Amino acid sequence: MVTDPKKSNSVPSGQEPDNYFRFHLPHLHLGSVFGDDWFSLKAEAFARFFGTPVFLVGQTVIVAIWIGLNAFGFTRFDVYPFILLNLAFSLQAAYAAPLILLAQTRQADRDKAHADADAKHREALAMASEQRETYASQQNEQLLALLQQNTKLTELVKELSQRIEVLTSDMHDKVVRDESK
Repeated sequence: MVTDPKKSNSVPSGQEPDNYFRFHLPHLHLGSVFGDDWFSLKAEAFARFFGTPVFLVGQTVIVAIWIGLNAFGFTRFDVYPFILLNLAFSLQAAYAAPLILLAQTRQADRDKAHADADAKHREALAMASEQRETYASQQNEQLLALLQQNTKLTELVKELSQRIEVLTSDMHDKVVRDESK
């Protein structure tokens, strides 16, 4: 659940955060490599397609067919030394290299932004953990103080009970002596 990015990043103690992606919000503009319009999305998809096995196998098949058709004389549109094929490769390289470099650069930017966001998230978790440890330590100290007070009160009650018992016994003895006289 992504909430309002203007909300504070601090989480009150004892509550879970509403926005788990709050550290990534400042980097949303890095979401797509080439932008968000139709051409940009197609360019990014094309740049990603360059390194796939489907592209490599497909290109190999097309080149083999191209060379086979021209070398064995089925057609004569690009005879040996295959100047047109060389031009096609050059054109492909002229467009592929900048697309791939741009994609790598923007991916590096996204990776850095995500690493920064993850670092902030880890820092926030460490601070929250430290706060919980401090709170637990304070609670332990309070518990120890309460236990000491309880021990003192228990000892006092025991002492007073013994004194009452002694006084009661003395009074009982005095009453019995007075009655016997």
